[in-house]
Amino acid sequence: MQQLKERILRDGKCFEGGILKVDNFINHQMDPILMKSMAVEFVRRFASRDINKILTIEASGIAPAIMVGYLLELPVVFAKKSKSSNIGSELYAAGVDSFTHGNRNTVVVSAEYLKAGDRILIIDDFLATGSALMGLLSLCDQAGAQVQGCGILIEKLYQGGGELVRRRCRVESLAQIARMDEQGIVFAR
Repeated sequence: MQQLKERILRDGKCFEGGILKVDNFINHQMDPILMKSMAVEFVRRFASRDINKILTIEASGIAPAIMVGYLLELPVVFAKKSKSSNIGSELYAAGVDSFTHGNRNTVVVSAEYLKAGDRILIIDDFLATGSALMGLLSLCDQAGAQVQGCGILIEKLYQGGGELVRRRCRVESLAQIARMDEQGIVFAR
């Protein structure tokens, strides 16, 4: 998606260790016009899929997932990074490593909101090592839900997560980064 690529080149910042900072338009301060454009693109790319629910992980996946859910008029469920006292005892849980934060979380979803037979579209901001998406796929497996695909804003191809996730389901990434180095960001296409 050209609009996203241009914004990454203009406003994204590369940091040591493969970190791409896009917090001024995606995951701290958000550009709602860009979010809507990306959601429209996901709706177009997954138009042939029979979806009844959107799934994401907190926190940065929530905004794009809400936009997709709004356009498709579907509920959005997000995996929480910690079990709160009001989530109930029947839940699904999976371990997820955070590339950006360098820690491991156990993400949870209440069994009340993820059910057998649900047809899920997963939406997330980044695909790097694939840990977050594999965790979400595990939650769907536990529930007996069927994943119809994964929509990703930015995929870092060089970190290998895409290959891992594509063994399980269809992945559509709006911007694929082939490499990031001192010369800048190079997109795959």
